[in-house]
Amino acid sequence: MQPAHPTKSDNGIVAPPAPDEIVFRARGLRKVYRMGEVEVHALRELDLDIKRGEFLVLLGPSGSGKSTLLNILGGLDVPSSGEVSYCNHRLDGADDSELTRFRREHVGFVFQFYNLIPSLTVRENISLVADITDVPMSVDEAIAMVGLTPRRDHFPAQLSGGEQQRVAIARAIVKRPAVLLCDEPTGALDYQTGKLVLDVIERINHELGTTAVVITHNAAIAGMADRVVYLGDGRIQHIEQNTHKLHPSELSW
Repeated sequence: MQPAHPTKSDNGIVAPPAPDEIVFRARGLRKVYRMGEVEVHALRELDLDIKRGEFLVLLGPSGSGKSTLLNILGGLDVPSSGEVSYCNHRLDGADDSELTRFRREHVGFVFQFYNLIPSLTVRENISLVADITDVPMSVDEAIAMVGLTPRRDHFPAQLSGGEQQRVAIARAIVKRPAVLLCDEPTGALDYQTGKLVLDVIERINHELGTTAVVITHNAAIAGMADRVVYLGDGRIQHIEQNTHKLHPSELSW
């Protein structure tokens, strides 16, 4: 399989990263939400670099800023101030159409809840994304990567929670994204099923060269990351580099 790299686009946001290039660079990132007269500071002067092909875990309690950071990296939200760039192209100054194209062409999202269309089969749910992608992998290849070939013609209601999450991952990777952003992908799953889902994400990171950023509140998952970013109160508390990465089968929580 070919590694997932950004392809050249005429919107100016994307450019192919070289080996070890910084894919995401954030400087002085702030995000403030206003609720009436109350200001909620979700991110506070955050600086972070993420390299191509890295497996990064964002760890921290609820309200620490993990999801806000992930949404900004994925072009789903914009910062209140500061800079964030993808392959040296600014996202904080991009307009809605540029961000939409960036998300469609280069980012795969996996959330805690699967958001599958219940009236469509596994194959049909994934085909929806493949059909709007310029150079997708084959739908059957994406299904095989997540180990669901025997279930390809089943509907979501006929699948377990872990199987539905693997369909969601296949839907995210069928467009060969350079970046896979996962927000609590095992949050609704039991221990053994969660390991199966993490194994799929690890394989995609390793075999396709996809940069993977995974949000979790489960400290055990940190063992499989290249780096672990600990967040608290909208700030990076510290960053750890794993000298020995664990396989998902070695995790325990």
